[in-house]
Amino acid sequence: MRTIDRYLGREIYKATAFVFVAFLALFAFFDLVNELDDLGKGGYRLQHAFLFIALLLPGHAYELFPIVVLIGTLSALAMLAANSEFTVMRVAGFSPGQAASTLGRIGVVLVVIGVLFGEFVAPLAEQAARRLRLEHLGSAVGSDLRTGIWVKTDTRFVNVGQVLPDSTLKNVRIFEFDDEFRLRSISHAAEGRYEGQNHWRLSDVTETEFENDRTSVRKRDSISWESVLTPSMLSVLLVVPEKLSAWGLYQYTQHLAANKQSTERYEIAFWKKIFYPFAALVMMALALPFAYLQVRHGGVGVKLFVGLMLGVLFHFLNSLFSHLGVLERWPPIAPAVVPSLLFLALAVAMMWWVERR
Repeated sequence: MRTIDRYLGREIYKATAFVFVAFLALFAFFDLVNELDDLGKGGYRLQHAFLFIALLLPGHAYELFPIVVLIGTLSALAMLAANSEFTVMRVAGFSPGQAASTLGRIGVVLVVIGVLFGEFVAPLAEQAARRLRLEHLGSAVGSDLRTGIWVKTDTRFVNVGQVLPDSTLKNVRIFEFDDEFRLRSISHAAEGRYEGQNHWRLSDVTETEFENDRTSVRKRDSISWESVLTPSMLSVLLVVPEKLSAWGLYQYTQHLAANKQSTERYEIAFWKKIFYPFAALVMMALALPFAYLQVRHGGVGVKLFVGLMLGVLFHFLNSLFSHLGVLERWPPIAPAVVPSLLFLALAVAMMWWVERR
């Protein structure tokens, strides 16, 4: 049985790697087309665009992970069925239960790869890609609001106008309130640089303090400002949750909760990050019934097309349930696991149907 395990593993890994290369090449081409309009702006040249696209590839690989595993597994099993190799295995006593167990062991390696990409490679590559692009375009990072980024920390509301690629802050305003949320002071700094240990060095600072009926204003060349705000937290604000690591999402969710802010979107993204790599096992289970279908039910091409459609459907359902979870305020874990459970139920139903035939 170990011989069959090794043979199936080799075929599935080869097919999955081939599909990965094909998909990533396609997405790299689309990314290159998108970057053509920005070539020549500032110091952004073709070599920078190629490096930017290369840094985006780990993120694409993670997003496509379940679809690629489904198509790769289905391709390998369909080829074995078309060459009657899978039939020989069944005659030799390779039962559906053993086939599912073998696919599970093969899938564990793919799950580990998915976890490594989602937690380490893709988030770091995504941030490096954005920083590279901004540096050579000579632009700054902002938020969707025209006034910049807003962050609540304890009794302070912090407004950052711009974040430069090196995490330097521009146009920083700090609104400090007392325990009854009465405005105590407003501080404005032209620039802020992170010094480590939760300390920022703010320069060209104007402080306005409100006490009873009096208002006092004073200017300082620079001050040290202690805040829970860090460059890593700002990177969370500037990158969509789905592109972050599970640890980064957890930290920022705790920060939002401590400041009594909405956490639904980040909690859903956190649970999706936890369960998403395990969707590879569900996709492999979904591919297994296709190995039991005879050639008269469709050749390899037809099976691959069906697998592609199922993979695309899974991807859309994943996104749909994420949005529904935020709108309907579902438990955060539900949008992360329901699509996988639905497809697992579909895999079981398909296996039951092919066995009855």
